[in-house]
Amino acid sequence: MNTLKTSTTMATGSATPAAAPTGPAGEPLPRRSQISPIADAVAIMDQIPGGGLILTTVEAALNWGRASSIWPLTFGLACCAIEMMAAYASRFDLDRMGIIPRATPRQADLIIVAGRATIRIAPIVRRLWEQMPELRYVISMGSCATCGGPFYYDNYSILKGIDQVIPVDVYVPGCPPRPEALIEGILKLQEKIKREPILRQQAAAALRGA
Repeated sequence: MNTLKTSTTMATGSATPAAAPTGPAGEPLPRRSQISPIADAVAIMDQIPGGGLILTTVEAALNWGRASSIWPLTFGLACCAIEMMAAYASRFDLDRMGIIPRATPRQADLIIVAGRATIRIAPIVRRLWEQMPELRYVISMGSCATCGGPFYYDNYSILKGIDQVIPVDVYVPGCPPRPEALIEGILKLQEKIKREPILRQQAAAALRGA
């Protein structure tokens, strides 16, 4: 017992604490974890001539804002909706990506069809999509919403794909897909939104109307 205690004391005493990094004036530098990456980027840009300016287009800025604040309609049809709810919960937390669910189609710009859609509910899905303001998007989540899933051959009442009634922008495969798959689908939708020439399309539509 005494030998073990002596060896432990010697091992502890032999270690020397690492010196904290200091700046040119001798002041201690903050730890890396305390420095914001954005602040680092701004500091680097300020050292470059003209680096304090960020050049972009109005269209790119608008698309960046729209892609960073998607408001989906809370619309689940079957078991895929459970995975969609998990994506909203605290473990995956879609809110951190600017994905804020809305309870009315008039405040939403995305509808996530999660689960099988019956032929009787298809007109309701179409009506909800029509009530959404432009620009609007659709994510088909799961095999049932995409192609009917296991109900494709032997069930007369299941719609063989939600794209038969509304246009789909992103398909998320799986039965059911995991929340990570839904997040990847949303990231793909954000990439699509950032590339959209919305101002040019609106200008062309205005010219056609004139």
